[in-house]
Amino acid sequence: MIRNESCLPVQELPAHCGTAASPIQTEWEAAGDTEITTLCIWRTPHGVVPCHEVLHRAGAKKALLLIMKRAGESESTTSGSDVKLDSSSADTAPSVDNTPEVLNKALSGLSSRWKNWWVRGILTLAMISFFFLIIYLGPMVLMMIVLCVQIKCFHEIILIGYNVYHSYHLPWFRTLSWYFLLCANYFFYGETVTDTFFALVQREEPLRILSKYHRFISFALYLAGFCMFVLSLVKKHYRLQFYMFGWTHVTLLIVVTQSHLIIHNLFDGMIWFIVPISCVICNDIMAYMFGFFFGRTPLIKLSPKKTWEGFIGGFFSTVLFGLVLSYVMSGYKYFVCPFEFNNDANSFTVDCEPSELFQLQDYSIPCLAQTILGSESIRLYPFQIHSIALSTFASLISPFGGFFASGFKRAFKIKDFADTIPGHGGIMDRFDCQYLMATFVNVYIASFIRGPNPSKLLQQLLALRVDQQLQIFKSLKANLIQKGVLQNGA
Repeated sequence: MIRNESCLPVQELPAHCGTAASPIQTEWEAAGDTEITTLCIWRTPHGVVPCHEVLHRAGAKKALLLIMKRAGESESTTSGSDVKLDSSSADTAPSVDNTPEVLNKALSGLSSRWKNWWVRGILTLAMISFFFLIIYLGPMVLMMIVLCVQIKCFHEIILIGYNVYHSYHLPWFRTLSWYFLLCANYFFYGETVTDTFFALVQREEPLRILSKYHRFISFALYLAGFCMFVLSLVKKHYRLQFYMFGWTHVTLLIVVTQSHLIIHNLFDGMIWFIVPISCVICNDIMAYMFGFFFGRTPLIKLSPKKTWEGFIGGFFSTVLFGLVLSYVMSGYKYFVCPFEFNNDANSFTVDCEPSELFQLQDYSIPCLAQTILGSESIRLYPFQIHSIALSTFASLISPFGGFFASGFKRAFKIKDFADTIPGHGGIMDRFDCQYLMATFVNVYIASFIRGPNPSKLLQQLLALRVDQQLQIFKSLKANLIQKGVLQNGA
């Protein structure tokens, strides 16, 4: 089998092409080979015309081309699927301008460059204001917002796959995609609830049963979806269906796992949620500002608008911003205390005695800095030292999450994941760097910050049977006597 590498332009198509029962289609089906490998789309003054590039027999005198035109499809509904999968030379499809009419009128006298600058700036301030609002509303609201963002990001990525392959009428694709999202969230959030709110779960009988058999239930749910996928397989579309099966699972890995880690970080204190996210936002804004005004040297081909000037300016700005923000937030229990369930108050609380990480300490400084500052030491919160690592990752490594997203969009010839936010694109366009940052923060906390949690361990011990508690007590007592902490016979 050999591939016909090009499709005819629309104006050169035979008159009988474009109908569901054209002579070409009939002849091809009679030949017994209808494997479809590539989707290509032409834009015409009359709308969008999709076609499928097909394989032809080796040694055949002519290539057979199957054209299937969907009636009533407009350019707006397929702008997200303007793709040719096997080509890397086509230009990115233009995005739809969804800027509010009020801003269009107010900025009508500006050039497109400055208009885009103002639109992005105004919408960025609006999003930052919304971010402050949800921080004020507390951890529970933050977790709900993260869940909503996760669902929207998943929808945007899955929609791209659906737009690419929906001409094939693959059965159950979207249904199974959302079902697997439900299964993944049930597993991850069930694990988090069981681990974080152990005392509450053990107190309620239905929750205790769900907690005990949580992994079995999760596997059973996934297995049901797996069987449904196998039953949905259609002859002549096997390869495409397995493509989409993999597409869904990679999307779950990128979106659900990372959003779960964001919430996991939140339980260690809101500061571990706010500072990393704010550093990524700051780097994004400052890199754009430095690049807009001073950018001259291209940074990476995947993102032609990114410049070295913006990259370097964003780095120094983010590190400074991280130090200042960490200093301000470390002084408030609301931000530094873990989010826990209080058995006595029977409610969720954010109250504790701040650890040494959030208590001011004196740090000696180099001799050169002493002459400049006129002091031998400087008072800092230890968390500010950690904030340097967080802000450095946010400015040097997290942008590669954005570059990855840029490569993904270029592969499918789209400018943005969606047009939800004017001047910014979709929700996924704003969170492509955040997900990579969430994984780093979670690994950083586990490696350098988090230690054994005595209160959580005690809750688990109290849930054991009496004979198990006595056995652990005897083992602990023997160990303490051996270390000389307790006297023998005590």
